[in-house]
Amino acid sequence: MPQWTHPEQYTAFDNEDQALAFCKDWGLLPQKATKLKTFRYKGQNLDIPCEIVGYADLVFAVIQVGGELHNIHPSYLREMQTAQFGKIKLEEESEASEAGAIASEDQAETSSQSLAEAAPGAPAAASEPPKAKKSADKKTSDKPPAAPVALPEGKVSVEATVAEFASVPNPFSDTDDEVVIFEQITFQHEGTATSLDTAWSSHSMALKKLELQIGDQLSFEAKLVAKKLNKHPVKYKINNAAKITKQNPQ
Repeated sequence: MPQWTHPEQYTAFDNEDQALAFCKDWGLLPQKATKLKTFRYKGQNLDIPCEIVGYADLVFAVIQVGGELHNIHPSYLREMQTAQFGKIKLEEESEASEAGAIASEDQAETSSQSLAEAAPGAPAAASEPPKAKKSADKKTSDKPPAAPVALPEGKVSVEATVAEFASVPNPFSDTDDEVVIFEQITFQHEGTATSLDTAWSSHSMALKKLELQIGDQLSFEAKLVAKKLNKHPVKYKINNAAKITKQNPQ
């Protein structure tokens, strides 16, 4: 059964002209296009028509597939429109399966030859048990691992400081994704303040309008999720930030 990533919040297109403009920016339509076309969703062993109905956080397109709303990266959706999408993966899996079968046959043949060449009646060499690792050589830390932070389900009030601007590879596009890494994050939930060392967010248009610099302090409402940033030791992500305010430096 297909698993859909439903958007918690998204912005629906006001009209076809707005949808057309976004599709051009995402590379889903040529710049000279004058009307939308029917797109195909080819994930999860499916190949069915879908409609682009909006966007989430200016990063993901929101599509409607058979009555279900689904978040998808525009570059991935663009790849799905090619005739070769899915076929390369099937060919690779077939080649890997064939290679595995050949390797198993070679191993079986080698084992048979080894048994045939062994002298009849010769006692089998006793296999030496693997040497036990000395427990004394393995140093363990007395410090217990940090307990995971319990994150609320919905949006919360957040304060954070801009720590770094970075880019991470996007496997579905030739260009990297721009992100903002925050530090000194504090959020309020049910009257309790909780802190996070670091968190990251996509460098959305809303953030770019603020012309952020390292050290800027922000307050906003957002949903916090446990999602590690690729190639960075940042374990939490800030989603759907709204009501963003840059605080005046003290």
